[in-house]
Amino acid sequence: MSDYIIKAENLVKRFGELVAVNDVSFSVAPGEIFGFLGPNGAGKTTTINILCTLAKPTSGRAIINGFDVVRQQSQVRQSIGLVFQDPSLDERLSGLQNLRFHAMVYNIPSSVREQRMEQMLRMVELWERRHGEVRTYSGGMKRRLELARGLLHRPKVLFLDEPTLGLDPQTRSRMWEYILEMRQSEGTTIFLTTHYMDEAEKADRIAIIDYGKIVAMDTPEKLKKIVGQDIISVKTDDNDKATEELRLRYQIEARYYGGGLTFEVANGEEFLPTFIKGLNTKILSVSLRHPSLDDVFLKLTGREIREEETVDEFKAMVHQHSRRRYH
Repeated sequence: MSDYIIKAENLVKRFGELVAVNDVSFSVAPGEIFGFLGPNGAGKTTTINILCTLAKPTSGRAIINGFDVVRQQSQVRQSIGLVFQDPSLDERLSGLQNLRFHAMVYNIPSSVREQRMEQMLRMVELWERRHGEVRTYSGGMKRRLELARGLLHRPKVLFLDEPTLGLDPQTRSRMWEYILEMRQSEGTTIFLTTHYMDEAEKADRIAIIDYGKIVAMDTPEKLKKIVGQDIISVKTDDNDKATEELRLRYQIEARYYGGGLTFEVANGEEFLPTFIKGLNTKILSVSLRHPSLDDVFLKLTGREIREEETVDEFKAMVHQHSRRRYH
């Protein structure tokens, strides 16, 4: 067995003068959960478009399940499943009809088609609603049906774009149970984008891309060591004055963040009482926490992952995929 199921080698994608993807290389092992994070406009979506055969690289190459994404597009598409943030189901059809259409497009043999559809619908707890039109489903039911559809042809790689965005915590938890169950039983490789950092924590490794380049790639725990120190966030009645005081008194460079300041110290519990007592600027609020993936992301990119910053390119991506596969 190969030591990778996804391999990107020196990928470059230019749009005129704009270099959206700039010499990106990484590999993903079979069965791995790989998180791919990036702020708006970082090149994340363009990279994924290349991997899913929806865009051709200007240079470089990518391999999915042993197939070249440019020269062997059909084999790549048979190897991947896609679950996107925006709905892509036919709401005029029933849940069962949506799966049957997908099964026919992916040439699932008729001898196993019905059995596999039942298996998937039972797994996502939709078997009793299989004959209901999708337009009568709740948002959570539609996401579960999309997951069942993405897994129906047993892809080697499942691409998940914000798979649980907007779902309630209980439904999010159940979705991840299904995803991890399929990873365990089928060895499915998961390529994940998310704005929920608790979901990113589920990844075996995470790559962070910014301005078209991968700026960090490692396990969540090792990435958090990039920050390394405790995080103090403070709001004062004069943040400019507090910034200068931190610089002069403690040799600390604070960043403006969320209407206040944030900075890092080696031992927050010991530093905080002295800081509160000694700061000449009036403190309005202060908090202390240990490093998180949010902090890593902010430190590396200077930006925060926000749900409202999702990129509309994925809408075009799924529609292109639907046209290529289904029409």
